[in-house]
Formats: sequence, structure tokens, C-alpha cells
Amino acid sequence: MDYSPLRTALADVVAIPVTPYDAEGAVDRAAYRALLRRLLDGGVKAVTPNGNTGEFYALTLEERRLVTELTVEEAAGRAAVLVGVGHDAATAVEAARHARAAGADMVMVHQPVHPYVAQDGWIDYHRTIAEAVPELGVVPYLRNPLIEGAAVARLGEECPNVIGVKYAVHDATRFAAVARDAGLDRFVWVAGLAELYAPSYWAVGATGFTSGLVNVAPNVSLNMLGALRAGDYPGAMKVWEQIRRFEDLRAERQSANNVTVVKEALAAMGLCRRDVRAPSRPLPEPRRAEVAAIVEGWSV
Repeated sequence: MDYSPLRTALADVVAIPVTPYDAEGAVDRAAYRALLRRLLDGGVKAVTPNGNTGEFYALTLEERRLVTELTVEEAAGRAAVLVGVGHDAATAVEAARHARAAGADMVMVHQPVHPYVAQDGWIDYHRTIAEAVPELGVVPYLRNPLIEGAAVARLGEECPNVIGVKYAVHDATRFAAVARDAGLDRFVWVAGLAELYAPSYWAVGATGFTSGLVNVAPNVSLNMLGALRAGDYPGAMKVWEQIRRFEDLRAERQSANNVTVVKEALAAMGLCRRDVRAPSRPLPEPRRAEVAAIVEGWSV
């Protein structure tokens, strides 16, 4: 198969949409569609339903399927749809097959949460998923610094549909080594730690980055992308400074407020409710005001 269109979509801002809830706590379908349209109208070319900013682990099986279907329907070819899958291998395969049936383009495989992960076992897990959906592009979400580039290379040799890696280890030097050991050109390397890490990861091989902030301000994320593509690092760092406090709030206490801050910003803009599911929790009032002030300063 020709995976080049999917590779192009990954070398961009890969948006991770939030999953809004209604007053009864169910997925708010209308609000979700509206948020997706806002991303698409803003120029986003790749979306990942059921990502971590979409509260993947807090959604039921039925809700994850619903979000997948809503995303494919709303994207309607305007953007590549990269569906998050995970849990045990059988559940991930079932979700990947559902994504294929729904019309998605790719699946992003969440970092295995099993406490015991061998490198060969990591390969086996991803191979099982990739072989089940050879028509789809497959993107491992790599957060484990112990997985070596040689393991990624071997997975790519065995599964040609593994076309990209979402790399989210907080170490640009480690990323540079893994990407080169695995094959800098064999995979599309997506900086999985969003805008604050995008400039450093871009400098050593990334060609795309994920974003939750893009839900709030698509133009801000795309401005950083444009600067990085142009090799304008001073311009990219100007955006970095603009978003630094917002992203720092999300990253506090091992990203405890990753989703909460994004939803608070959207609530301040009247786009969805601030509700999140446990183990996340809404922000206290003083932080709500700070988030609202930051967003107001972005003029979005």
C-alpha cells in the first residue's frame, strides 16, 4: 500500500480532541462535533480521537466507539483520523478493527500499561495489532525510555504499516538516538510531548507534534508548526513563550491537570463544560481565573 498520504498527515500538528460531557455526564455529541469542526476549520489535518487528552482511559468501550464514529463522520476526508487504541492486545485489536470499519485512516497504540514490559513483548504486542489491520497506518505511542531504537526498527521490518512513532520521553537526546537507531526516514517521528518540546525534538528529527492546546487555539499551534518548518527557531520560541504558562499548568504534578486545563479554557470560551472524569478533577477557582486570563491574552 501507499502510505505516503498518511505519513504527510502525521508530519503536522496532530490534534488530540477533548471529549466533552453533558450535564448528565454522558458524551456530549453536539459539543464534540462542534469542537471538531473548529479544529478542521482552523486548518488541522490530523486528529486523534481517544487520545489521552480525550480521556481514553476514563471512557467506556461504547463511548470510545462513539467518539471514533463521530470523528470519522465529522472529518469526512478533511483530516486524517488516527484512532487511539490500547489495553490488552485483544481489546486493542478489536478497537483497531472497529476503527477500520468506521473509516479511520490510522490507529495510535497507547503505551502498554502492563507493569512488566519486555522489549520483545513490546514488539509482539504492536505486531499483533498491526497485522490485524494491514490497511491502516499504525503509530506506536512510545513513553518508555527503555524501548530501544532496534526494537522499533524490528517492528517496522515486520510490519510495513507501522509508519510513525509518537515519541513522548522527556529527553531530546534519547529521542535523537532512538530515532536514528530505528530509522530516521523509515518512520514519521511525532514529538508526543506537544508544543513545549516540539522545538528541541524538531531540531533532532521530529517532523510533527501532538497538541491538546490546539483545541483552544488552533492558530497558535499552527504558528509554531510554520516557524519550525521554516527553520525559524526564534519564531518558534516566541510561540513557546506565549504558551509556556498554560502548558506548565497542564504539566504540574505529573500532568495531573493535562485535560483539566484544556477543558477549563474551553469552558471559559463557552465551547464546552469543564467537567472531567476521575482520576482527573476540575481546577480550583483561582486557577480557573488564571487560565481564562491566559486564553484572553491569546485573542482566540
